[in-house]
Parts: sequence; C-alpha cells; structure tokens
Amino acid sequence: MGRILIIDDDSELRRSLRTALNDLYQVDEAPDGLIALERIKKNRPTLVILDMDMPRLGGMETLQAIKKYDPRIVVIILTAYSSVPDAVAAIREGAYNYLAKPVRHDDIRTMVDRALKAQEMVTQVAYSAPVFQGELGEKLSSRSDRMVKIFRLMEKLANVETVVLLRGESGTGKEVVAQAIHYNSPRKDGRFVAVNCSAIPETLIESELFGHEKGAFTGADQRKIGKFQYAQDGTLFLDEIGDISLAMQVKLLRVLQEKHFTPVGSNLELSCNVRIIAATNRNLEEMMKKGEFRDDFYYRLNVLPIFLPPLRERKEDLELLAQHFIRKFNSTHKKSIQGIDSTTLQRLKEYDWPGNIRELGNVIEHSFVMETGPVITELSLPERMRPVEVFDSPIPLTQDRFGPPQEELDFKLYKEKLEKEFIVRALRKFQGRINLTSAQTNIPKKTLLRKIEKYKINTDDFRK
Repeated sequence: MGRILIIDDDSELRRSLRTALNDLYQVDEAPDGLIALERIKKNRPTLVILDMDMPRLGGMETLQAIKKYDPRIVVIILTAYSSVPDAVAAIREGAYNYLAKPVRHDDIRTMVDRALKAQEMVTQVAYSAPVFQGELGEKLSSRSDRMVKIFRLMEKLANVETVVLLRGESGTGKEVVAQAIHYNSPRKDGRFVAVNCSAIPETLIESELFGHEKGAFTGADQRKIGKFQYAQDGTLFLDEIGDISLAMQVKLLRVLQEKHFTPVGSNLELSCNVRIIAATNRNLEEMMKKGEFRDDFYYRLNVLPIFLPPLRERKEDLELLAQHFIRKFNSTHKKSIQGIDSTTLQRLKEYDWPGNIRELGNVIEHSFVMETGPVITELSLPERMRPVEVFDSPIPLTQDRFGPPQEELDFKLYKEKLEKEFIVRALRKFQGRINLTSAQTNIPKKTLLRKIEKYKINTDDFRK
C-alpha cells in the first residue's frame, strides 16, 4: 500500500482528499511546507499532493526541497485556475502533473493511480535493464555504465515525439523500456498499446493495426477498431517490427510520414495522433542488403535507436537483478526467501544467459517452487544449471560392436546414481545435519542413515 502525504493549509480540503484516498492508501497530512518536510524525512511517503499557495514555505520551494531530498517521491500539484502557469512551471521542476481546484474525488484517485503506475514502471525498467535505484537520467545508479547512458537517452526521449527503435536480443527488456518512456512522457495519460507483429498472420496484420469495416473480407462480420485508433493520443509499441512484410512496411511508412491511415474496406481516411516505439532482435542492416527490409522504412524508424545489451555483457548487475526477482516472487508466491548462497550465485554468474533477463526471472521462479530452505541453493536450480557430481563408482561402460563405448543402460545403476546425487546435495544444503535433512527431504531418518552408509557418504564433509 502506497504512503501519501497531503500538504495544504486548507484543513477542509485535506479532510476531503483523505476521505477520497484513505481506503486505498496510507494517508498523512501537513498544513504547510516546513512541517511537511519534517514528516517526509520521518515517514518517506511514496507520493505527495502539494498545494502551490501556502504560508511559511511556498509550493515551488517545497517541491524543490522534496526533489532535492528524494527525487523518487512523486508530486502532484494542486492549484487554482488562475495559477495554472505556476503549476506548469512546477512540472518542469519535476512534479508529475497538476489538478485545478476544486478537486473531484474521482479525478484525484485516477491521477494518483496513474502517477504510482508511472513510478512502478520506472522501477520495473530499472530492474529489467538493469538500473537499481532512482529515476531516469542523472538520478540513475548502476554498476553498468552502458545502462546509465541508455537511461539518460530515455529521459530525453520521454520529452519528445520522435520515433524510437529499441534493439537487442530477446529477453533484454525492450517492452519494459518502451513502457517507461511512455509513462514518463506527456502522453502518460493516454494508452500504451503493445502489438507483437510476429504473432499476427500476414493476412490479418493490416486489419489488426488499422481496423476494418463490416464485410471487408470473409469473416469480417462487424466493424473493428484497429490498434492505431485504440492508441490515439498514446503510444503504440510495435514489437518484432523486423518480421513484417515489405508490403506492410510501405503502409506503416505512410502512416509515420502522413499521420493518416485507411481501415480495410473503407474509403474514409482517418488521422492519428500516436507515438510509435518499435523493437526488434533482428539485424535490419543485413535484411536491407538482402532486400527483406526497406531502406526508407529503416531510416524513418532508426532516428534514435537504443541498443539494449544482453545480460552476459552486464554480469556486474546480475546479483541485483536476482534480488529484484526474489522480492517479486516472495510477494507472488507468499514465501520469504532471503537470498542466494554464494556457491549458487557464482554458478549464475558463470552461466551465459542466452535468454537474458527473462531467463533469469524464470530460473529464480523455478528455484522458488523447488526451494525448501531460506536461501536459494544449487539443488533448486533447473537441471541444466546444476553441477555434474563426481561419484566414487562411475557407471560402467560397455563396448558396442557398432561404435565407441556406450553407457550401460542399467536401471538400477542409474537409480542409485541419482539417489546418491540427491542425498549429497541435500546434506550439503543442510550442512550435514541428519535430522534437518530428513525433515526437509521427506526421507525417514532410518532410511537416510542406511543410504548414507550404503554410499559411504561422510557427513562431516558438509559441516561448517
């Protein structure tokens, strides 16, 4: 639940706003800026609702002090109609948005919800990209210099209408970056609409993007609004743009240049006010050489490209990324995993991560399902990432008369191999403690002792 601070010298207005928000958030009040700054330092609110006209410390001075203390705090400005220019100036100083008095309950709830959603998207992209504290631009911190530069560019792109092309391997966080640009731009109150171009059949993509009239083609039994209309005044994210046909590239190029399109089966040309953010994991330059991607479309998209590096090239941020996913899945799965043990963390750093951040998230969630202890260990990792155990008695090889030696396909030997591997890993995890290992693995203590003796396992090797 977010924590909100209302700063206004009008007690009746404070009471009204508290009534509007109290059922959704933790709400505190302050009658002026000086008292507010003391409470901000004490309680660290997520969002502040700030009146521009106050005694002792004015709204603009209070805003500047808040942003200097903690730039992550979201500030919504309240102002009289006659002071709207002051509110606009406050937005340039870092405020999220403003509302003119009198304030309706529905309006303040809607704006607070959108403001917190925008902040959440910044946080998500921080962990997906990976940046781990603060907001965009100079406020970012990361162990990756490349990502700091990317977020400085994103800050600039959020304030212009330029087409953006996001490039990078699958799983590097392109859609989350697109959302962060949208929710921190003047279009933040409009829709963010995502379209996966590779997932739509070629025969349907024109209808999906531009809409169609009833009877335009077989199966078109009713009129349909396309994504361009649905995203009006917002942002349209075209993922996997490199997978669309040459014919579709021509039509999209026309929309980008002229801001008009025609629904399938219609003679009426419609105007659109949509910002385009595109993304691809393909080599567009090679596609142009092969005639698979139009030069003019490429140069229209490639005005300000952002190249997101793969996870293997930013391993310095892997631990912080993993901690982000641990916090996320603790909430999702109602668990209290505290972290990752050092051996397992080293194994994660040695892995090449072909699926990038998306794969890391899947690995951490897999471990949440499998893990029974307070920290993630090697035993809970997916099988492809576990270490290969060396056993005292390897499975014997037999000569195949048609080729090189083959493993003996003996079920009993394989069963014993896997059984010993499981017990060794469990004992390592629980530091050789028999009772704890028995309880956590659901192996009866007598059975566990018998297996330890059978496989000649020395439990002292696992005690710390």
